[in-house]
Amino acid sequence: MVETHSQRLTIPPLENGDRLNRCEFKRRYDSMPSLKKAELIEGIVYMPAALRFKSHSQPHGWVMAWLGNYEAMTPGVALGVEPTVRLDLDNEFQPDVVLLINEESGGQTRLNDDDYIEGAPELVVEIAASSAAIDLHAKKQAYRRNGVNEYIVWQVLDQKISGFYLKGEYLERSPDPNGVLRSQVFPGLWLDVEKLLAGDMRRVLATLQAGTRSPEHSAFVQKLIAG
Repeated sequence: MVETHSQRLTIPPLENGDRLNRCEFKRRYDSMPSLKKAELIEGIVYMPAALRFKSHSQPHGWVMAWLGNYEAMTPGVALGVEPTVRLDLDNEFQPDVVLLINEESGGQTRLNDDDYIEGAPELVVEIAASSAAIDLHAKKQAYRRNGVNEYIVWQVLDQKISGFYLKGEYLERSPDPNGVLRSQVFPGLWLDVEKLLAGDMRRVLATLQAGTRSPEHSAFVQKLIAG
C-alpha cells in the first residue's frame, strides 16, 4: 500500500540516542530523504556530526585508494563506501569502507531486493578520531558477534591503525617485521602501516602491488573464479 502524505507526517524523525528496532529505524530513515547518514548500533541511533578533512575525509580517501587497487586486481571481490549493512535486528551500519567476496564466489553476504547488504562483510574499515570512538567499542562488539572476519580501525588522532581478525573473539594482528599488515581473508592485501599513517600513498601502493604479485594472491584469484 502506498503511504499517503498525511501518514508520512506522523512518522517521528530520527533523533540521536533513540532506542529502536531495525524495522522502525528503517521506517524513520526512509521518511527523511535529506538525511545522509545514521546508524543503528546495538539498538541505539547514532547520527554523526559533519566530517572534518584531515581527521576523516582524507584518511578515508587513502583507504579507498588502497582497497580500490586491490579490487581492480582481484576479480570476485567488491569494494563499497558507506553502504547500508544490515547485520541483525539491532544493528544497521554504514561502515566507512567494506570489502566483500561476491556471493557467487563464496562470500558470506548477499544483496537484498532493495540493494542493501545483508550479513557480515568479510572486511570492514572504520576511520575513528581516537580510541574513545564507538568504532572500538559497541560497533566492534556487533561486528564480532555477527562474524565480520577482519576489522581495521584507523585512530587518526592517536596515529594508530589496529587490525583485528576473528577467532571466536577479535585478536589484534601485528605487522610483520617489515611493518606490513597482511590480510588472512584476502591474500595479497598488504598494508604498509607506517607509510599509510604518513600519507605516503606511493609506498602504500607499491607494497600492495607486491602483495598482488604473490603466489598466494594468484591462488586466491583462481579460487574466486572457480566459485
